[in-house]
Amino acid sequence: MQVTALDADLIVCISAFWQTTCTAVRAGEEGFVIDSPVLPHELDALPHVLGQAGFPVSGLLATHGDWDHLLGRFAFPDASLGCGESTAVRLRAEPGEAQRELRDFDDEHYVKRPVPLSLGAVQSLPVPGRLALGDGQRELELHPAVGHTPDGAAYLIPWLGVLVCGDYLSPVEIPWLSPGGSVEAYLLTLERLRALVERVDTVVPGHGGPIPRDEALRILEEDVSYLRALAHRGAEAPLPDGRRSRSQRQIHDQNVAAVTS
Repeated sequence: MQVTALDADLIVCISAFWQTTCTAVRAGEEGFVIDSPVLPHELDALPHVLGQAGFPVSGLLATHGDWDHLLGRFAFPDASLGCGESTAVRLRAEPGEAQRELRDFDDEHYVKRPVPLSLGAVQSLPVPGRLALGDGQRELELHPAVGHTPDGAAYLIPWLGVLVCGDYLSPVEIPWLSPGGSVEAYLLTLERLRALVERVDTVVPGHGGPIPRDEALRILEEDVSYLRALAHRGAEAPLPDGRRSRSQRQIHDQNVAAVTS
């Protein structure tokens, strides 16, 4: 797991698997962990990493309901999990789905975990909305981010100039239409994110590590072009430069199936 301190009050941990990001943000004596690393030893290390940096963990947040973003309770089993309203609805409608998908992943990759995943009571947060931290002088902004999945929220941290946007604007992964996602909703989210990116210095996507604003805007334009081509040309849509690996072509094939079904 790679650990990067973007600020004294913000640390990003990048998993060795899928480069999934986990962001810890602090305001005074209160802090939240957004999303999670994937592998057991990374989750075991997370409390030690944050403890050494003096980061309190008041709760966990998730950008969306995909299982690889919901593993924070392995690291902090007593912490509550908060998420946007649409993700809370998804988790209630799919009881046990994240746990089943995690078991499938672990079986495929020979991963052993000490205990099953328990999400506990999930707190639904209004989106758009704000979440006060510390003494109330700092607020996270929650903005809707759907299209990759039918649920999701991006977290803007205005006092640090950082946007944590979930599975959008990735430098390593093309736009992915998971079940319930759509080209139309994804494009609307990208336009919403454009205005947010212009307000920050750094973007933390769900996969690939922190990127500066200009790179995020470049990726945004590439993703818009790819999705528009996907809608009109299907399988013939060209993949963005630098994201044309075998795994990205497999995602593209799934996207084609989604838009032609």
